Amino acid sequence: MNAVEIEQAISDLAEQDFDTADFPYAFLSAFGNKATTIKRLKSGSSNASDIEDGVLQRNNIHIVVCAEGGVAATLKNLKASPATSKAKAKFALATDGVYLEAEDLISGETVACDYKDFPNHFGFFLPLAGITTVKQIRNNPIDIQATSRLNRLYVELLRVNEDWATDERRHDMNHFMTRLIFCFFAEDTDIFSGDNLFTATIEQMSDSRSGNTGHVIGELFRAMDTPIDQRAAANLPRWADTFPYVNGGLFAGSHQTPIFSRIARSYLLHAGSLDWKAINPDIFGSMIQAVADDDERGELGMHYTSVPNILKVLNPLFLDNLREQLGEAADNPRKLLNLKKRIAKIRVFDPACGSGNFLVIAYKEMRIIEDEINQRRQETHLGSDIPLTNFRGIELKDFPAEIARLALIIAEYQCDVLYRGQKDALAEFLPLNAKNWITCGNALRLDWLSICPPTGTAVKLAADDLFETPLDQAEIDFENEGGETYICGNPPYLGSTWQSKEQKADLEQVFKGRTKSWKSLDYVAGWFMKAADYGTHTNAASAFVSTNSICQGQQVPILWPLIFDSGHKIFFAHTSFKWANLASHNAGVTVVIVGIFNQVGSVVRLFSLDDEGKTILKDAANINAYLVAGDNIFVEVSDKVLSGATKMDNGNKPVDGGHLLLEPEEVQSLLLHGKEQESLLRRFVGSTEAINGKLRYCLWIDEQTKALAHSISAVKTRIDAVASSRLQSPKKLTRDSATYPHAFQQVRQTGEEILIVVPRVSSENRPYLPVILMERGTIISDKCFAFYDAPLWNMALIASRLHWVWIGTVCVRMRTDFSYSNTLGWNTFPVPKLTEKNKADLSCCAEDILLAREAHFPATIADLYKPDAMPENLRHAHERNDEVLERIYIGRRFKNDTERLEKLFDLYTKMTTREKQQQGKQA
Repeated sequence: MNAVEIEQAISDLAEQDFDTADFPYAFLSAFGNKATTIKRLKSGSSNASDIEDGVLQRNNIHIVVCAEGGVAATLKNLKASPATSKAKAKFALATDGVYLEAEDLISGETVACDYKDFPNHFGFFLPLAGITTVKQIRNNPIDIQATSRLNRLYVELLRVNEDWATDERRHDMNHFMTRLIFCFFAEDTDIFSGDNLFTATIEQMSDSRSGNTGHVIGELFRAMDTPIDQRAAANLPRWADTFPYVNGGLFAGSHQTPIFSRIARSYLLHAGSLDWKAINPDIFGSMIQAVADDDERGELGMHYTSVPNILKVLNPLFLDNLREQLGEAADNPRKLLNLKKRIAKIRVFDPACGSGNFLVIAYKEMRIIEDEINQRRQETHLGSDIPLTNFRGIELKDFPAEIARLALIIAEYQCDVLYRGQKDALAEFLPLNAKNWITCGNALRLDWLSICPPTGTAVKLAADDLFETPLDQAEIDFENEGGETYICGNPPYLGSTWQSKEQKADLEQVFKGRTKSWKSLDYVAGWFMKAADYGTHTNAASAFVSTNSICQGQQVPILWPLIFDSGHKIFFAHTSFKWANLASHNAGVTVVIVGIFNQVGSVVRLFSLDDEGKTILKDAANINAYLVAGDNIFVEVSDKVLSGATKMDNGNKPVDGGHLLLEPEEVQSLLLHGKEQESLLRRFVGSTEAINGKLRYCLWIDEQTKALAHSISAVKTRIDAVASSRLQSPKKLTRDSATYPHAFQQVRQTGEEILIVVPRVSSENRPYLPVILMERGTIISDKCFAFYDAPLWNMALIASRLHWVWIGTVCVRMRTDFSYSNTLGWNTFPVPKLTEKNKADLSCCAEDILLAREAHFPATIADLYKPDAMPENLRHAHERNDEVLERIYIGRRFKNDTERLEKLFDLYTKMTTREKQQQGKQA
């Protein structure tokens, strides 16, 4: 369940008659617990409570329903309960059906409220569903409550009005919802005079069976579209004539409304009963956009992006500089005025704006700075000089584009109330301005210079109104011409595998003529290239959130030379971190933030997280495409080991049609005797077998055992099938290998070696790369790499955090998994010259890792390296290995992965320089 579904479930629970016996189970069900889980709790088999009538779910919550008046004492008993501590409960909750108290036993935060009001605190309990909450949601749940109620209304209206669900009418439906949202906000913020005017009018003037609900709403919309001086001729009902003229195109055009059922009318009144003045447009907008999208509604409420994450983009992009200038200005009136003029001219452009959260946050933060300037200049009576039309956006879908405009309008009004007072804010709010500044269209197809024109560029046409936007919208003139432009946002990522034909065509449009390898790029790369193109015509700085894959592996040498060749450099970056959302049990996608500019100073800024999750800022002379402080270099495939370490080779490639490979049950069908089995059968290991311990076998036949193999009927049948399979191949190499069908097509080993095996593909979620010591007689497939009879210290290198970081940076990704490469990952891995003592120490570390694994036999690599369940002795062995190795590199442990990469790239640069010098001497 997601946050919106949970809010709906507990709201329904609070409206039902209180059931003393059933409440704990209904409460847990509302937070997504499965029926089987509830059944076990009810039976007592998983209920760990030591209090009468208590329900204790381990690692979660301890609940007791008590007699009336006993809530405080019961909560105290819950906290003191030995079972609460033993079961590691995160929450304690007591209620008597009249009153409710709860405590977060980790943070110490508490909730105390009337029982009927506890849904207002649902954000407090979201960790029960595996959802990490943030302060804005916990303290102000209105945004999710509003989303929940609007979603119910939307779904019900589509059920009743099937024609409004069609592609032809969906825009009308979305526009109707935008109008409702404005009215709910307006009636709670005194934009509409009167107490709860909009909702109350609908409740009073429409009958309870909802027969005329749509008509009443339509007349209200018509009133808000009619100027005051035209009201008499409009023949409006008296109850509608009290509403103001809104303008801005919001109520222009058709006033037709969908048909309302009784349920839909009820949902509308429930939505209107919320306190909409507390709405937070930067949160609400990013969630509500999913209401109107069938594909996204199943993930409703997950689109929330925290303000701190957005500020990781906006602060270093330009807000930090404004604050620094504010600090330098102190109380100097002239400097403060110059800064105020500068701020008024700044343009913020989000070419993937969604519902406008980046634009809203940028606007609100700039208003904070402007207000401080007014305070220092003692001019608090002045209105804002920051126009909304300086906050430009492009959004592909019409409903989020409308919500973006509405969110900015709401943000402006809220800021005016905060900094100027309710009276002045109201006096200037209506009628709305008809100018349009959010474009609905495909950002990779549109000309950004026409949508956010550089200084001095004239704009020929103006849009007709605020909310009816043609896809080929022309733009309006900027107010306060002559300022800076900052491009920002969180564009769609979409790796090459998941891109539609249309999205592939978008990328081709952007990269055609620049590179033939564009098909390997993530979709977000198009935004970086378009931003660089834009920056060649103006001094705009850009920063986007992106999946970290554009700064790793094969995408780096495709995308970043094009960016750098345009004259841009990376002027700030944030290395990998989790961009969390409100999805249950979802840690979010791993992202980076990259800022590019064509006028970079002598110092650039690199943000990263240390091993404890704290942000570290490092000033550097340059940030390369791998987001490492260092020169702009691109790691290239190498056929030789640059560091002098042991050579790593490929595994064996069967190309056998499956006839030389056997599952355990197939071995019996060969009817091999002891000597025959010993001579012809070997254990066969690929990536899956190595990581998951799966048993698989192969026929391993060389020239010495070929005659024996042909003498065994079942084996010969398989050999003949290999020959037939290879002969049918369209590849000449495969057909040629039909002359030796008894053997693998490519043979890399004798079968008598001791192996150190590295799977080609493994999950990035493991804290270390899987590397396995295999006994003699094991045959590895081409899904693995291996050292054959190599010193054990090589295993210590592979098993290190240093190598994990290197592989994750320079190798190709398969989805979110590492795709190991000996020529790109191992041969390029920078290793300092190792002394014999170093090698002996590392060999001991590798032995300790193997012994720690052995202690947990028969656990597999997959079992042992689960991120949250790695055995302590194994973790300690790896940490010891890291410490020994990292002391070889720098004499101490590295602070974090960023520092590890900096050292590795420095060594790589020196290694490749020496290699080129040696090649030059030989030439």
